[in-house]
Amino acid sequence: MSSMPLIEARGLTKKFRQAVKEPGLVGSLKHFFTRQYRDKMAVDHIDLSVEAGESVAYLGPNGAGKSTTIKMLTGILVPTEGSLIVDGLVPYEKRQQNARNIGVVFGQRTTLWWDIPVIESFNLARDMYEIPVKRYKQNLAEFTELLGLAEFMNVPAGKVSLGQRMRADLCMALLHDPKMLYLDEPTIGLDIAVKDSIRKFIRRLVDERGTTVMLTTHDLGDIEDICNRIVIIDSGRIIHDGDLGALKDNYARDRVIHFQLARPPESMAAICAGLPACETTSDDGLRLSVRFDRFQYAAGEIAAAVMPHVEVIDFHIDEPEVEDLIRKVYLGQLSLTAPESTAEATESAVATGA
Repeated sequence: MSSMPLIEARGLTKKFRQAVKEPGLVGSLKHFFTRQYRDKMAVDHIDLSVEAGESVAYLGPNGAGKSTTIKMLTGILVPTEGSLIVDGLVPYEKRQQNARNIGVVFGQRTTLWWDIPVIESFNLARDMYEIPVKRYKQNLAEFTELLGLAEFMNVPAGKVSLGQRMRADLCMALLHDPKMLYLDEPTIGLDIAVKDSIRKFIRRLVDERGTTVMLTTHDLGDIEDICNRIVIIDSGRIIHDGDLGALKDNYARDRVIHFQLARPPESMAAICAGLPACETTSDDGLRLSVRFDRFQYAAGEIAAAVMPHVEVIDFHIDEPEVEDLIRKVYLGQLSLTAPESTAEATESAVATGA
């Protein structure tokens, strides 16, 4: 029998009641005597299941419902409807017990005490979470080495750089061995070297400790380096849930194969005739690009149709960039329903040899 997921949400919904008021003094007076309200649906009946040890990117445009979902998972907000279980607990009913199982890092907020040395914040966390002394020393030593904390351990939190603070916040969130780590923009504003070290550290947590990570970010590098699953939410509803490959299958069927030619083709018409439903363009006569639907054609079919007409020196295939895909999903430029299911797409790809 399979174990229960670490996070199990069914029909999870959160509505906020918002006051409706006309502008100006007249509007304020009307609202004082006759108050009107409307419901704002922040999270709209979502189903979400996360297994222990998963690393999940929870993405969406501003106002999509990401933060509201995280606040319900942490027990800060009470759902309007639906059920939510995190590690066997209802978060808002057992907030203290839930807090012992989770770690939270907000990129624009800190859990460190501003005016005392960083090490003293860690010691306070030890006392609050009642971490056994031996385990606390082991974790502190390991995280100090992996995150490079020694150089500023005795510096007040208000005096350290942003990158140093983020590394210290990660340590602070993990000292009590949480099963679940929620990360909100953990690399925002950091330079490339610090981002790389933090991503490697989080990936190591997942791989070696089995920590479950739920990440909200606008940095696509975080997603590709840390996460093995992407959940996209928009207008309070989940519109995609799967791995990177499934995202590409659902939203980017097209591929472009580029040929480097030894000499210009004698007849573009002859090439195009062998490639129905494909777009063919030529640039300076020595480069040929063919756009094709990977579920209708295999790359080998395209190459076989082109090569009898030209001498090919080299070729490569453009894969869709994840950043472009997600941006287009946010902007509504891609259909939210895949042309065919992922399973059907996979079967089609296998049948055509893609």
